[in-house]
Amino acid sequence: MRFNAQEITGSRVGIQHMPLNNQELTGSRVGIRYAVELTYEVDGPAEFLINVHAATTPRQTVSEERFSVQPASSFTVDADPATGNRIAAFHGDVGTVRATYSALVHIMHDVRNPSAVVVESPAALPVRTLRFLYPSRYCQTDLVMQAAWDQFGTLPRGYAQAAAVRDWVEASVRFAPGASSTCTSVLDTLRDRAGVCRDFAHVMIAYCRALNYPARFVTGVDYGAAPALGPPDFHAYVEVFVGGAWFLFDPTGISPVTGLIRIGTGRDAADVSFATIFGPVRTGMPRVTVSAVDDPAGGMLPPVTTLLAVSTAD
Repeated sequence: MRFNAQEITGSRVGIQHMPLNNQELTGSRVGIRYAVELTYEVDGPAEFLINVHAATTPRQTVSEERFSVQPASSFTVDADPATGNRIAAFHGDVGTVRATYSALVHIMHDVRNPSAVVVESPAALPVRTLRFLYPSRYCQTDLVMQAAWDQFGTLPRGYAQAAAVRDWVEASVRFAPGASSTCTSVLDTLRDRAGVCRDFAHVMIAYCRALNYPARFVTGVDYGAAPALGPPDFHAYVEVFVGGAWFLFDPTGISPVTGLIRIGTGRDAADVSFATIFGPVRTGMPRVTVSAVDDPAGGMLPPVTTLLAVSTAD
């Protein structure tokens, strides 16, 4: 599963799959190390905006972090105050340019019983969530609204309805590297019923918005996919706002939600490209490595599958 620097792909690593209950997960932390190497062949002066830094939130903290550019170049790393996305900016001259990033990320999950999530009415949604209700470039909510209501309109409003959308997307769309491109929208994916993680995410987001849930696109890395799916890579998943929190969903079914690291957050893939490049540049394949910290005595558990509702947002 490989695309160019403007696209978001999936990742794959092996994991123990065992559903845990609220008592077992509450108070525990997940620790994940990951590293990224991006290589470019530059044919003339170029500028780079790279979004591979782990986001920092009240529930996701970053330590042992390093970023470098070779040949040595000055760079800045600034966070978008609206999204928390951290963008590294630098200049590249003719030749091979290599950007590397590594970090140890700690996550403290907010874990709840799905039946205890009390959904708010659309009129009670916080204003800050409303922009995630509207159609966006790849998620033409207005054009899938009737289909969403025909499929899910009889279900009670709440967490279970959003979970039903996730399950339907996983069952209805075939995971097929190479089946889509940066131009692929939710309408294309629904027609072809095939795509990669960005496409699964766009379908779930568009349907949830059509059902009056704010839903947003998150990019990152994941720990927990099957090795047969290939080497680790970037991954895209979904957050749906229900019952006062942004809950995690991975409609590909590839990874446990407790193994998801947040890098970028936006309306859809157009907001969170991991590389935006200005100039004559040929992109190489990104190299990603991921590993989990297993230290029960220190309160650190590896990611696991759970049926509970999980949030890592503020």
